[in-house]
Order: sequence, then C-alpha cells, then structure tokens
Amino acid sequence: MTTLTTLRPRIVFLDARTFGDVSLEPFTERWQCAIYQITSPAEVVNRLKDNAVAVTNKVAIDHSILSKPEARDLQLIAVAATGTDIIDRQATNKLGIKVCNVPGYATQSVAQFTMALILELATHVGGYGKVVKAGAWQKSPVFSLLDFPTMELKGKKLGIIGYGNIGRTVAAMARSCGMEVLIAGRPGSDEPISSGRISVEQLLQESDIVTLHCPLTPRTENLINEHTLSLMKPTAFLINTARGALVDEAALIEALRTRRLAAAALDVISQEPPAADHPIVEAAKELDNLLVTPHTAWSAREARERLLSEVADNISAFFDGRPRNLVT
Repeated sequence: MTTLTTLRPRIVFLDARTFGDVSLEPFTERWQCAIYQITSPAEVVNRLKDNAVAVTNKVAIDHSILSKPEARDLQLIAVAATGTDIIDRQATNKLGIKVCNVPGYATQSVAQFTMALILELATHVGGYGKVVKAGAWQKSPVFSLLDFPTMELKGKKLGIIGYGNIGRTVAAMARSCGMEVLIAGRPGSDEPISSGRISVEQLLQESDIVTLHCPLTPRTENLINEHTLSLMKPTAFLINTARGALVDEAALIEALRTRRLAAAALDVISQEPPAADHPIVEAAKELDNLLVTPHTAWSAREARERLLSEVADNISAFFDGRPRNLVT
C-alpha cells in the first residue's frame, strides 16, 4: 500500500480541463501526477489505481468506486471547489479517506459576475452592441437607439438569499450602485430570523431584484417555485449564480413567458452541461427576458489560480501531517 512517506506521492487529476489554461506545474514539480482532462464515470475506478490523492472538480466519487480494490491506496480527495456534494461522505468516513475543499476562492469572481448579470438586465448593453453590429444604428434617423428598456439601479431594492461571503460581497457592490439591500433569513431554517434580516417571503414581495447565493439542500431545492414566483413583483428580476436546482425551471419559464416576472439571468441550471433540448436552453432561444450563461461566474483567471494554489496547499499540508480545509 502506498504510504504518505513516499518521496513523490502519486496524485491523479480527474478533470483538469475545468481549470482552463492555469498551469499545473506547482503540482508536477513536487509530486508524481497523472493528469486527465476529462474522466467519464466508467473510467474513475481505474484512474484512482495506485494514487494517494485524487483531485476532482465535478467528477463524482461514490461508495461503488471507493469500495473497489483499485481505490485502496486513496488517502485524500482534494475537491477543487467549495461544494463537496459530488463525494459520498458516508463512504469516505467509513473508509478513513479524508476530503478537503477550497472555500471562498471565487467570492470576488462570482459577485462581480452577479453584478454583470444585473447590469445586463437593467441596461441591455449586450443587446445594444448586437444591433450596432447588425447595422441598425447606421440606419437610424436620430443619434440614438431606444430599442431596449433600461433603468437605473439607484434606489432599487436588491434581495439577497444566502448571505455568506459571496452574498456579502454582492451587497457591498450593490450599495455602491445606490441600491437598498434586503437580506433574507436562512432559507429552510427553523431558527428565528436574526436582526437585520427578513423572511424569504417578505424579501420576494419587496425586492426589485432577487439574487440567490444559498447552498443547495433538501430544504432549498426548488426554493423558487410557482408559489414563491407569484410573490415577486411582475417588474422584478431573478438572478441565480448558486445552484440550478434552487429553481423550479418549468415554473420560471412559465412566469417569464406570461410576464408574471420581468426577467431572469441564470448562470446555473439543473443539468450541466445541458442536453441540446434542455428546457431552459430552449426557452432562452425563444424568450427575450431570459439570459443563460454557461456556469462561468466562478471562472475569472485570478479565481482559478487561487483555487489551484489552495488545492496545492491542501495537499502539501496533508502530506505534512497538518491537514487543512477538511470537510467534516
């Protein structure tokens, strides 16, 4: 069995393509690394063989994989993300395999992207750029085009559901635009709503823009549904850069189609990557009030560099006998 005292421990990257063009030299210079750009579910078991550490972003590792002889040398699963729902934690606990993650690496990137989505819905910068490329401005009898409705953010109410690092950073950015920030109590919690926060229902009723930054749990799944959408103003926007399953997609599409909701911008959906006929993708082609981006809010280069630096530090600390960022 491979031990942690091996001079150059073996590490396998299961989905290195998710990191883009960020160099993996900080890993290859220190450890023996097997780097796979993409790993299918059927390939995971064999690729774990003889490796002490597995680095994964989105490749799931469950009991059926961990119980195989090929995984017997595995000591650490280094999740190159904050969420660890892709890992069978019950199985890792039973087998004594440690799991670590990287909290907070993409806070600035996601918050900035969230504000970009809000600004796009409010100003239609992208839409105006397209009409210029199409030649519409050149044919205009006046100096300006008013093809899309725009609005100022100052004085509008931004409702934030999920007030962790990202939610707090979005709040600071929104306030710099002159927005009033409303903060929801923890969704799905039985705890009393703390001072300075309001219920999710009240927030939905009062907000001009609602942005989701809460984790996906059994209690938050489909948090935005037919009922909660009915509470929102018909002029309101919905932003989701958190988890796709927070939103009942069929209900959202219907609300957008019937204009019970003014607009929505989604960076996450229920299936990623989506099938060609995914309902949200199809709706985005049809509806002018639905903007969908490909789960890219997290991906600023600085964030990806920070992520891999933290993964390397997690692995190094583990081999040094002082593990960090363990998920318990």
